[in-house]
Amino acid sequence: MNKHILFVLMVSIGLMAGCKPSKEKIISRIDNLEKSIFSPEVVSFNKEKADSLLTFYGDFVKNYPNDSLSPGYVFKAANIAMNSGDGPKSLKFFDQYIQNYPGAPKAPMCMFFKAFIYENLMQDLDRARETYILFIEKYPSSDFTNDAKLALMNLGKTPDMLVKEFEEKRKADSLRIADSSAKIKKPRKR
Repeated sequence: MNKHILFVLMVSIGLMAGCKPSKEKIISRIDNLEKSIFSPEVVSFNKEKADSLLTFYGDFVKNYPNDSLSPGYVFKAANIAMNSGDGPKSLKFFDQYIQNYPGAPKAPMCMFFKAFIYENLMQDLDRARETYILFIEKYPSSDFTNDAKLALMNLGKTPDMLVKEFEEKRKADSLRIADSSAKIKKPRKR
């Protein structure tokens, strides 16, 4: 009896392992979907294909978390979710990247994009502010640090407010230049 149970158990394990697509098969599916979504001939976004691609990225990373392709797949998944307007899903992927690959080259960018998502997709200005500040503290020499500082300065401002500030600054600069020019042209008394 025990031999039959052991045999059934071994066959079941073999069948379950056989049902899981191979690493190469998942990579091939990902490559094909990426080509069909991002090809220059594609004129519109296909949400169904994008969702399938996100699933394949997730499956690959779940099954092969330490593979060299995994960080890139997580980053791509986060960007697809962000660009399709799915804030919560993109945050999940960016958090996954930061948590699982903290020393990877795109970790700073992931933190910056988290702040961007809080600000622009989720309109959560408090979380955006916290994340921008954390980003600046954690990555002070990042290429995005100045962008984060600028975003903090403009957080919550409408486009009209920004235009008005720009026009006021331009007017003040023009007055300052005119004043400087007038001082230079005044003849000196001897």
